This record gives sequence, C-alpha cells and structure tokens, in this order.
Amino acid sequence: MARRRQLYEGKAKILFEGPEPGTLVQYFKDDATAGNGAKSGVITGKGVLNNRISEHLMLRLQEIGIPTHFIRRINMREQLVKEVEIIPLEVVIRNVAAGSISKRFNIPEGQRLPRPIVEFYYKNDELGDPLVSEDHIIAFGWACPHDLEDITGMAMRVNDFLCGLFSGIGIQLVDFKLEFGRCWEGEDMRIVLADEISPDNCRLWDLRTNEKLDKDRFRRDLGNVKEAYQEVARRMGILPENGAGGDMKGPETVQ
Repeated sequence: MARRRQLYEGKAKILFEGPEPGTLVQYFKDDATAGNGAKSGVITGKGVLNNRISEHLMLRLQEIGIPTHFIRRINMREQLVKEVEIIPLEVVIRNVAAGSISKRFNIPEGQRLPRPIVEFYYKNDELGDPLVSEDHIIAFGWACPHDLEDITGMAMRVNDFLCGLFSGIGIQLVDFKLEFGRCWEGEDMRIVLADEISPDNCRLWDLRTNEKLDKDRFRRDLGNVKEAYQEVARRMGILPENGAGGDMKGPETVQ
C-alpha cells in the first residue's frame, strides 16, 4: 500500500489516512517506552510481533461478539482499522497484583486479587495518566454513565475470554490495558474496542515459572524482550518454531 498522509504518531504506533472514508492504517513501530517516555529504546521486530498478536486477539474477540475497530491486517506492520473517536481513558483490568497497584496498596506482587478490578486512567501524558473515578469521567464529560456501563461490561467480557485463552497456552493474564472509541454509523453511535492487545499493554506470566513474557522485561531491564514476545506468539500458534514468518493452524495447548 502506498504511504498515506500521517495523522498521528504515538509511542508505539502511527496512524495514517485510510484508503476509504472512515478507515485508518495503523502502523506498529519497534519503539519501546516506559514511565510515560522516561525510558525509551528500540526492540527490533517488536512491531511485527505486536501486529500479529493483536490481529489474532481482535479476531477472536470479534468471534464472541465484542465490537472492535479492527478490519484486517495489511502487511507485517500495518492493519486497516475503523476510524473512531477515542475516549480519553485507559481501562486497566487487574487479576493479580503487579506494578502500580502493588505499590499503592503494599500488596505483594503476584498475589491474586479477590476479584478482577477495573481502573480508569485519564489519557494525558503531561499529567502522567492519572487514576480517575467514574465521577471524574462523568463530570468532565469524557463518557456518560451509559458509555461507562458499556465499557465496563465489555472490559469484563474481554478479561474472561482472554484469561481462558491465555491459560490454555500456559500463560497467566496478570493485568492489561484497553482503549475504547466511539464508532459512528450514520447517526448511530456504538462503543468499540480500539488500539491494540499485545505484550506491550498486557502483563503475561508463564503459569509454571512466573517468568515475565511482556514489556516488564524492558521496564525492568530483564533482557530478552523480543524473545519473550516471540514466545507468546509461538504459543498462540502465529509464529512457527523456527521463528520465521508464516501461519500455524492454532494455539499450542500447554498441560
């Protein structure tokens, strides 16, 4: 596809004008950041892996009725997606204590939470993406009560499905971040899942060893970041054993 007009560049992706009205091309970069950009680097091949992993998960979620912005993968680094009005919230679902929740409440990392917890963060790098309440969201007009009900319901369905999917391939879904957008179809609006789902925005631990298979390897200087992402892709059945390109029939079940 010929290069189109760039509309936006974020930490890990670039959005270009799409080939048809109401579409965008989402390009996955190899750039890696942590701490709202305080730490940065390049992980060669990360964008290719995230593109394939996110494609696979978005398609699986569509199969169970979760509306998403994903249309199709264009090539190794690009996806065709629906143009949506992004809701300025990061929706974080936590199953196991890790990262900021461990620090905030002095909970040992790795302790399973009594129930999945949904948190909302205001998407604003200059403010450090602060934690916000539903009252903040409604008062400042970022989303209405009905939107929040839809978002929370979808987030919990996504969590239930992905916990099962990852458990079946020997991975624990510790926590993850989702973003949602408003998709207009004529005069009708619906909330859809947007952005990506990949080891960049999920904490994924090996079920047996608790080895980290996500961006925490970059955040904490653990090394072998690309290898961890490749392992996730391999278990999902989208990366052959030799690591070359190509497709496999399905996920590898780990007993």
